[in-house]
Parts: sequence; structure tokens; C-alpha cells
Amino acid sequence: MMNEKIALLGFVEIISSLSCGIVILFLTYKILKIYGHRRLGIDHNNLAYNILVAGVLVSVGFIVSGVIQPILDSYRIISSSDVSKTELIFSFLAYGGLYILIAYVSALIIVFLGLFVYSNMTSMSELKQLKDNNIGVAIVLVAIIFILSLITSNGVILVVESFIPYPDLPARIG
Repeated sequence: MMNEKIALLGFVEIISSLSCGIVILFLTYKILKIYGHRRLGIDHNNLAYNILVAGVLVSVGFIVSGVIQPILDSYRIISSSDVSKTELIFSFLAYGGLYILIAYVSALIIVFLGLFVYSNMTSMSELKQLKDNNIGVAIVLVAIIFILSLITSNGVILVVESFIPYPDLPARIG
């Protein structure tokens, strides 16, 4: 016999992950392309800048994907209480939205921190180097951003997990 709550969780998780993932990647891509074109005057055919954009998308996607388990944990805790399917879906979406927002903002901070770290490590203007299509600079920037994403992802997940509505445990006896 199929567990309806778990099946519902699966379908809601797939639909919300796909839609949210598409929105996050599209938004990040557009922000980077607009910034590169308007602020830096970088052509959309600039390979170095496109490498940087790809690295940023991977890093953002990696960090945001880490919140899937906390979202599922929240769902399981809420579903164990006596709530309707509608309340369950709205709770899932509310907690999921909060967790994804925290992870997305954290990912953007990590990306900008990586750019800041690199710009302070070198005497060159990395943005000018990207504009000049210096692929080596793009690869180093992507490596820094991705390594910072790997190192900080567990911390981001812990922050997100602090919002999980765990039930209160009874006071310790004795």
C-alpha cells in the first residue's frame, strides 16, 4: 500500500525543486549577464566571462541543493502532526521558500566574497582581465568561488536546519 503523504511529498518536492531551481538559475544568469554587459561592457561571446558565469551557477546550485534534506525533514515533522494535505503543502512551500532564500543569499555572499578575496590577492584588475578574455583568471576565480562554496555549504545547511520545527522534548528526568 502506498503512503499518500510520502508520495505527495515526492511530487511536491520534484515540482518545487524544478521550478525553484529554474528560477534561481535564470535569475542568477540574468544578473550576471546584465552586470557583465552593462557595468563591465563585456560581450556575451566572451569565453572568460562565460566560464565565470558557469562557475557561479554551479556554486549557487550546489549550495542551494543542500537545503533539500532540511526541507524534507521539516515536511516529515509537520506531516506527523494532524494537519490537512493543504496545510501540509503550504507549510512545505513556506519552509522550503525560507530555506531556499537563506541558501541563495548565502550563495551570493560567498560568490562576492570569492571575487573580493581574489581581487585582494592580486595586483591586477580581474574584471579588466575578464573583459580582455583572460581564461586563466576566469578559471582561478571559479576555483576560488567553488572551493569557498564547498567549504561553507555545511555551515549554510546548519543555519537552515536551525529553522526546522523540531518538537520540544520533555524535560530531563532526574
